[in-house]
Amino acid sequence: MRLIRCFALAVLAACLAACGPQRKSVFPPSLTVQQMQVLPNGMWRLTVRIQNNSYGGMDFSAIEGSLQVASETPVRLHAAFDRDIPSFAGDVISVDVLPTPPMGKALAATAAKGSAGALAYAISGTIHAQPDLADRPDDKNPQDFPFQHSDFLSPVPGIANTFR
Repeated sequence: MRLIRCFALAVLAACLAACGPQRKSVFPPSLTVQQMQVLPNGMWRLTVRIQNNSYGGMDFSAIEGSLQVASETPVRLHAAFDRDIPSFAGDVISVDVLPTPPMGKALAATAAKGSAGALAYAISGTIHAQPDLADRPDDKNPQDFPFQHSDFLSPVPGIANTFR
């Protein structure tokens, strides 16, 4: 009889614990360069994909970091924006950067190789975000998440001055 009471008490405690609010975990987002275009004025327009890896929506507002092409000196990567990205979803932003002359030469050498060319790049820095208040009304603290990603850009066949 005593064993049954202990078991019933344990089941009741487990049921009450399950009734509490579910806490949605927050994980750092990932950023990648989805596309890069060389503009007529010499600037590069990056299409940066932000992937929300959290169990709740996040409001993203700014990135501050750097873009490094090949092994050249990195350039500043900065943008202010307003993107509300649901859980496990992604969205893109456009960021214009001014490349250094050696970066431009490396890109021109890659473009000359056509679709066989590939140019290494790396982005790193921090992204400013806040959990979506609809998902987590108790968490109003903005957070800075570090990001880092390395990959290659190749010329897009048939589309001039565009790399993916």
